Amino acid sequence: MPPTTEYVHGTPSWIDLSTTDPAAAQTFYRGLFGWEFVAEPTGDEGEYIMASLGGRSVAGIMQQSPEQAAMGQPSLWASYVTVDDVDATVARVEPAGGSVMAPPFDVMDAGRMALIVDPAGAVLCLWQPRAHKGAEVVNEHGALLWNELMSSDLDASSAFYADVLGWGVDQADMGPDAPPYTVYTIGDDMIAGGMAPPMEGIPTSWGIYFASDDCDATVALAESLGATVLAPPMDIPVGRMASLQDPTGAAFSVMTMAPMADE
Repeated sequence: MPPTTEYVHGTPSWIDLSTTDPAAAQTFYRGLFGWEFVAEPTGDEGEYIMASLGGRSVAGIMQQSPEQAAMGQPSLWASYVTVDDVDATVARVEPAGGSVMAPPFDVMDAGRMALIVDPAGAVLCLWQPRAHKGAEVVNEHGALLWNELMSSDLDASSAFYADVLGWGVDQADMGPDAPPYTVYTIGDDMIAGGMAPPMEGIPTSWGIYFASDDCDATVALAESLGATVLAPPMDIPVGRMASLQDPTGAAFSVMTMAPMADE
């Protein structure tokens, strides 16, 4: 597939990992997905590590901040959504019932970003692109496939994103033994999903899925590289998925999509 060069306003476009051990994270994801890495100075004696697949950007990795470490925050993956005007978007956050964790700021010449929090507590990054448009490869093995909100108050979260980002909110039938799955849309495109936590203790947060050509084989490889299996491979109406925790503590999921009906 050709590289992705732009994202429509409101579309998830980038992910990055804030980790307690960037070196260990690179070793793991290189082994799991074949990622290659280039470290870019950030101007504050730190660095931002760009991960790529076949020469196309796929994700970022960075050292967890001292503030995050002091709070005991685990390594985690963050989701970014492209917006046309980050300042104007942030202005809609508090009237819609959310809060602003980090007001808009420039990231050198790469873009302008902000961190917002929905009414249930999920953190989402907003990204107004300049030189960095977002992931250049998605929906391929080892690349971002899906962003999913786990919310303790899904109705409030959904109404918030509809107000702030203009998302449509639909329901998908997941079978007779499962509750409907919330699907967020931009126009006719499904761009993210949402659900209530399946069990107590799971915090409200945004999670990510990586595409896998073979879910079971990817899980076995991840285990051999030091990952923990949080949920073993299982069939769902759209494919086969599993949830994992990398050796630095960051949770993520992998999915092999079911063939389309016309394939």
